Amino acid sequence: MPLLDSIGRTINYLRLSVTDRCNLRCSYCMPEDGIKKSAHGDILSYEELYRIARTAVSIGIDKIRITGGEPLVRKGIIGFLQQLAEIPGLEQLVLTTNGVLLEKMAADLRAAGVQRLNISLDSLKPETFRQISRCGDLARVMAGIEAAQECGFPIKLNMVVMRGVNDHEILDFAALASTSATTVRFIEYMPAIREHNWQRHVVPGTEILSRLSRQFTLIPLEQAAAAGPARNFRIPGVPGTLGVITPVSHHFCSECNRIRVTASGMAKGCLFDGSQSDLKPALRGGSDLHLAQALGAIVDSKPVRHQMTPEECHHQAFSMASIGG
Repeated sequence: MPLLDSIGRTINYLRLSVTDRCNLRCSYCMPEDGIKKSAHGDILSYEELYRIARTAVSIGIDKIRITGGEPLVRKGIIGFLQQLAEIPGLEQLVLTTNGVLLEKMAADLRAAGVQRLNISLDSLKPETFRQISRCGDLARVMAGIEAAQECGFPIKLNMVVMRGVNDHEILDFAALASTSATTVRFIEYMPAIREHNWQRHVVPGTEILSRLSRQFTLIPLEQAAAAGPARNFRIPGVPGTLGVITPVSHHFCSECNRIRVTASGMAKGCLFDGSQSDLKPALRGGSDLHLAQALGAIVDSKPVRHQMTPEECHHQAFSMASIGG
């Protein structure tokens, strides 16, 4: 039976963070001075993370995305992914990465059973990339993307569009879909850290599509059953596709199919909702039934929608790295 929340949405997707640590310091993800690192004992072990994944699948989850921080910085990640890939009933195992370590790890990820990669890439210009990431080397990321493609990974590139920062590169990113079977997704800037005057960075999805339409013919694609929140388009005669994700200007909460668990075991029904539930008591002192009930309670309490508009937001500031994006 499908796993339904209180308003009838089917919840089949778990975003599972394995670390809050990252080898970049992206401006929209965390404050410039970084975040306080969790103590070693506060981070769930791989055994605990596996138990969450297995239990989630047992109650109706069939897609798991591994996130961070940057998941590839955690030692032992390949063996953990191999374990996840063998869970009966898990149909999709995917991973989000910034690509910095991907060149050396792509083949092992493919062999472990990861089916798709989402790669965060916010600029194709080295200086802009360094400005956004505060420390990143674009050449390493591009080498990682090439290695992943050579391993046969379907690639999604996620660009957070920020006015006055990288929005002049929208057409350059779209052109990547013309040369390979890459999905390029444009994501509206979200005020996670609640930077002062954050609204100035938001380029609405309608404007992104308008800019794209001046250069390309966009044909809407049907939404796949287990797809994420993107509105997807194809360009006639090219192998790739484009997508636009609009959490600010046109929320997709009525179709949200996910829950999240952080690396410290906090479960959330919505990225921008302040409520969360600590799974550690069920993990460290309870049965699988208790854990299933705790995950089910997160599903049951999932909010109808987030309270964020293009003009204002009401959540407390947080680092995306600490929650899992």
